Amino acid sequence: MVSILGCGWLGLPLAYHLIEKGINVKGSVTNTDMFPVLKERGIVPYQILLSPELSGDDLDGFFRCNTLIINFPPERRADITTYHPAQIQSLIHAIIKYRIPKVLFISSTSVYPDVNREVFEYEDLQPQKGSGQALKIVEGLFQEQKGFVTTIVRFGGLVGYDRLPGRFLAAKKDAANADAPVNIIHRDDCIEIIHYIIQQEIWGEVFNACADEHPLRKDYYRQAAILAGFEPPGFAENRHVSFKIVNSDKLKKRLDFQFKYPDPIKMLGANV
Repeated sequence: MVSILGCGWLGLPLAYHLIEKGINVKGSVTNTDMFPVLKERGIVPYQILLSPELSGDDLDGFFRCNTLIINFPPERRADITTYHPAQIQSLIHAIIKYRIPKVLFISSTSVYPDVNREVFEYEDLQPQKGSGQALKIVEGLFQEQKGFVTTIVRFGGLVGYDRLPGRFLAAKKDAANADAPVNIIHRDDCIEIIHYIIQQEIWGEVFNACADEHPLRKDYYRQAAILAGFEPPGFAENRHVSFKIVNSDKLKKRLDFQFKYPDPIKMLGANV
């Protein structure tokens, strides 16, 4: 039994995929209006809130599972570096209370600062943005636990289906960082990676997860805008470029995984 905390843009199709693979799934949402959508596809629905204390309509039911997938991003707020860890501490208490043996935590490549080179899982780098700092703290909270095992997946920028990157910079005249490589991953690849981890029982690991290719920001977003029917952005001339290239070799080797969409620019033309 798998419980997915956060059945939104990624979590809901992930739940569908796992059910199709024969896995029983419980899913949480913050609004009970979503219950019919979950029930229709065979997901047992629960309302779970973290504010930052944990509350819900049936915590016993939701947390009775073998694997918990935690899939919600830090909120945009001034106290993000204290609020998000407090949310996770509430969750950790529940994980221990209900003796959940395995946790999969969806993190982000925002835990890496721009260091103008490749970045790897083994590096201890200090994030620049508040969201990355919050996630770095949270990853540490999971890694220090002894009562259960956690695998952490750091996804790059999530795209696919209705999430059209062509809108992000459309019609801008002086977008920054034209020559910075991008770190992108398609939702289908995210879902397969999570399924592989559960299927192969790969726990206690940290994985980067980004498409193999890292086209320049100017090339990617111009093409994305054109294909989506928007005015392509213009980019300012940059004397200094800040970037990182997220290396996913560990994931590909450990999971024996090949990306369905290894090239972000070709991904745009796939219209998925």
